[in-house]
Amino acid sequence: MERRDKNNYYLDLAEQVLQRGTCLRRSYGAVIVNNDEVVSTGYNGAPRGRKNCIDLGYCRRQKLNVPRGQMYELCRSVHAEQNAIISASRKDMMGATLYLVGTERASGEYVKDANCCTICKRMVINAGIETVYVRDDKDNFRKIAVQDWIDDDDTLSDELGY
Repeated sequence: MERRDKNNYYLDLAEQVLQRGTCLRRSYGAVIVNNDEVVSTGYNGAPRGRKNCIDLGYCRRQKLNVPRGQMYELCRSVHAEQNAIISASRKDMMGATLYLVGTERASGEYVKDANCCTICKRMVINAGIETVYVRDDKDNFRKIAVQDWIDDDDTLSDELGY
């Protein structure tokens, strides 16, 4: 058996984490790693104590046909990246790497062109995370330098979503 490369190993962990997700549209898993140690994990779901969409049986954004990447204030979930950041100390995230995997709930396929939303990008920047890897398929991923999000501020454009 061939040994899995390290980036896919951590993306595989994030894919396991996403199985706890409670969103009816998409499941996301995030793993923050620093110096080859897992710092924290997170998946998307309602805040502690609140009902999840899977418990309610509907997604408000889906009901209102809200396009992907827009109007997250209507979403019940805390995003996977946010939950991972909340569960870690900033000193452990300085210079860290975040691994992100998303799947479509209905088909189980990987989310096409998955990325952090604008709010999560802000949190990743402030957490001190340096690099984000996003899975495109079982073996392929994109590497994003967080500095690019700082230099190319998407909040200054009139484009919505991602």
